[in-house]
Amino acid sequence: MPLRAARPPGDASGPPGPEEPRDVTWRRLRRMFTARATRANVLAAILTLALGFAIATQIQQNQEVELSTLRQDELVRVLADVNQRAARLDQQARELEGQRNELQSGADRAQAATEQAQARLDRLAVLAGTVQATGPGIRVTISDPNGGIRASALLDVLQELRDAGAEVVQFGTVRIVAGSFFADAGTSVTVDGQSLTRPFVVLAIGDPQTLASAMNIPGGIVDSVKRVGAAARVDQLGTVNIDALHTPKTPRYAQAVPEPSTAPTPR
Repeated sequence: MPLRAARPPGDASGPPGPEEPRDVTWRRLRRMFTARATRANVLAAILTLALGFAIATQIQQNQEVELSTLRQDELVRVLADVNQRAARLDQQARELEGQRNELQSGADRAQAATEQAQARLDRLAVLAGTVQATGPGIRVTISDPNGGIRASALLDVLQELRDAGAEVVQFGTVRIVAGSFFADAGTSVTVDGQSLTRPFVVLAIGDPQTLASAMNIPGGIVDSVKRVGAAARVDQLGTVNIDALHTPKTPRYAQAVPEPSTAPTPR
């Protein structure tokens, strides 16, 4: 076998050695492209932060310089303009608050007036008999097998009920109002021209105990109907429903008097 001279170290001449493994090559490439916290990288980050801070400071200083370079009279005008703007904003705020308060007050007054008008209308409608009514009261049942009860006796019943504080009264199917009247028609009794059937049933809304006491007082309605062969029974009820309605008529002669004006008299 022929002898070969030994190759000195570091000599690149001669045939290449065996190829290095692939995983070693990839590790070298990753090390080349991986960012490392070297001194140069840290210095670059510090310089970047310092540059940003310097820019922000410069912007603020420029704004301050704009005011610092103004003369005294110019600064006075700037301050006066700011004060005027603030005064205008305050005035607008006060005007808006005043409008809000006025609208709220007006709405409250209108609502209160509407509620008062509705309450007054309800009271007048109950008194006029144009709406149904309900409440505590009594029921008076008068049995009259002999026909001895006449119009005057029923008128006494109504008068006693009114004196005892009855607010709404109904005889049979007839609603009693201020202009109601009783009359005899042969053996029948009529109210406002309508005949009442026997036994007579009277409904009244008011304090039950007071109304019942008025019917049962000695010499009162219960005693008086007995003298003509009739009998009266009084029942106190927690709820009395009066559903008969009255159709009001237009007055021919009476006219409403207008309310006096509340406007101040001119001097």
